[in-house]
Amino acid sequence: MNYFSANPAGLKTLVDVQRHVSKAAEDGELGDGLLGLIYTRVSQINGCAYCIDMHTKDARRAGESEQRLYALSAWRETPFFTPRERAALAWAEANTLIAGRGIDDALFDATRAHFSEQGLVDLTLAICTINAWNRLSISFSADAGSYRPD
Repeated sequence: MNYFSANPAGLKTLVDVQRHVSKAAEDGELGDGLLGLIYTRVSQINGCAYCIDMHTKDARRAGESEQRLYALSAWRETPFFTPRERAALAWAEANTLIAGRGIDDALFDATRAHFSEQGLVDLTLAICTINAWNRLSISFSADAGSYRPD
């Protein structure tokens, strides 16, 4: 099922939200390639093959290294990520796996140490939107491998 053609107005709304969130994040504190890591990591957690394929292709195109992309699922065990990236990845994981857990104060404080209020909101909105896309792509079995970067 092509969920885009089934509800073009609804999907256009989500596309517009994603574009706005990504632009605000990239124009703000997250414009250094961090979004590609966040989108990929959240997609890994959710098991969204289509989104993993898309975001790794986009991240490579934007200059992200193969080594860091391969190590992303084990970011805690590698030396390849900065403290700021680690804070963002921990925040992304907690917000993706939030059910029944919430966000504890220590994680909030640790993440807030690396981001302004706006940066933290931008990061959280980016996490929310990729979680929404993951759920759509998984629910309707988007064809992994079919994505072509612009």
